[in-house]
Amino acid sequence: MITPNMHYAELKDSYLFYNIAQKTKAYLEANPDKRLYRMGIGDVSLPLCDAVIQSLHEAVDDQANKERFHGYMPECGAPFLREAIANYYGQRGVTLSADEVFVSSGASDELGDILDLFDKKSTALVMEPAYPAYVDANVIAGRQICHLASGRENGFLPQPDPSIQADLLYICSPNNPTGAVFSKEQLKAWVDYANQNGAIILFDAAYEAFIEDSTLPHSIFEIEGARTCAIEICSLSKTAGFTGTRLGYTVIPKDLVRNGMNLNEMWVRNRTTKTNGVSYIIQKGGAAVFTPEGQKQIHQNIQVYKNNAKILMEVLDQAGIWYCGGKNAPYIWMECPNGMGSWEFFDLLLREIQVVGTPGEGFGACGEGYFRFSTFGSPEDTKEAARRLAKLLQK
Repeated sequence: MITPNMHYAELKDSYLFYNIAQKTKAYLEANPDKRLYRMGIGDVSLPLCDAVIQSLHEAVDDQANKERFHGYMPECGAPFLREAIANYYGQRGVTLSADEVFVSSGASDELGDILDLFDKKSTALVMEPAYPAYVDANVIAGRQICHLASGRENGFLPQPDPSIQADLLYICSPNNPTGAVFSKEQLKAWVDYANQNGAIILFDAAYEAFIEDSTLPHSIFEIEGARTCAIEICSLSKTAGFTGTRLGYTVIPKDLVRNGMNLNEMWVRNRTTKTNGVSYIIQKGGAAVFTPEGQKQIHQNIQVYKNNAKILMEVLDQAGIWYCGGKNAPYIWMECPNGMGSWEFFDLLLREIQVVGTPGEGFGACGEGYFRFSTFGSPEDTKEAARRLAKLLQK
């Protein structure tokens, strides 16, 4: 009899969003006249921008024309998209060659797949609170995990702990769930730590387009020394509304070598073995994101979400409640008032003002006592939720 991967039995129940769904369902069944204002989910509410839609239509027409038809795409990505992404990095002073960029079906997929490059005996360091998939992907792989706690005292931006030795270092900036963003100096400490210890940083840059502070880095490769210790994974889901379209990219420098193995070359081999590439239509639409018109349009959409954040931050400022995120990220991470637990605060918001957020405890033990609001909702819903929140907090 075949033996399954028994590490699946080690996974903790994904109770966070299941519990939220069950609680909201029960509330609506008991209160059918009520409407909920959902500010917990990290999905976008605005449609794809016009430049992307036009490009998608053109790509569909190409597929109907014998001369312009595309079958299988290059496994590592279409040259036109890889070059567009490399040029995008170049605008921020980061020099990449197109063959250091790998097109993917999204950051979530890639964050799991990238673990193929590393021995199962390697140790992963996860800063908490954290996106749950970091932990789960390594549990499935049978890898040992170190948890590095963070909190209000360091703005949820922990620095390397010399007493902890790890091989894979997960850094998400801007962070999900906290919205906190590492400075160049803070990232330099992690780059130096990785190079000194032979570790590799897995840098999740899914929310980089939300950074408006010019002093903050959008990419790990803005940091000196990162080319020899980092892999960057990014997505167009939140940047350009591709949550339902699925497209992302991974950057692996050719300078990244461990034990005589070149990780860029290893990933080429992995992709050509395990994938047949991302659809031509989707890649064509993605390329439009990096045109001048595409950049203008997606940032107009991002500004809508950032205005939502401003509305919520004003409420928290007036109530004197500590929070981080919001300005340079689509998430606001607030301290629950009056020492309340995160699920206790969730229940209060649901019961009293019909607002749904995400309890911080679901992102790890360090999240207890904190709460996440997503700013991806409609402006109308956000304004009403903020009005209700302000009234509740005044009590």
